[in-house]
Amino acid sequence: MDEDRARELLAEERQRLETIKDDVRRDGVIADGDAQDIGEEAAGQHPGDVGTDVEEISRDLGLLEQVERELAEIGDALARLEAGTYGQCEVCGRPIPDERLEANPTARYDVEHEPRPEGAPLGSAP
Repeated sequence: MDEDRARELLAEERQRLETIKDDVRRDGVIADGDAQDIGEEAAGQHPGDVGTDVEEISRDLGLLEQVERELAEIGDALARLEAGTYGQCEVCGRPIPDERLEANPTARYDVEHEPRPEGAPLGSAP
């Protein structure tokens, strides 16, 4: 893949993730320190409402953690671009097809070497 195209894709993905992060922080349950206040407010709330708040906070925190992991992957991909190893499978060194990089610009592996979820049958797509 052309280096300029790779940088463009990674920048687009970074912007998408930053927007998600900003939206969750602005509109999510954890906005304005709600997560810290839940213990203080729990005494006056119905247990069902507290449970809902805890579930929503948990969801938002999980989403933010996922976004941070994906942002770190973008940083890693940019480092591979600088090192001249972007677009090469980290296991075998073969080129990762451009179609795969277009779909997932942070890809580290070709399809053959992509780690499989535990318990997934051999030969199944990730």
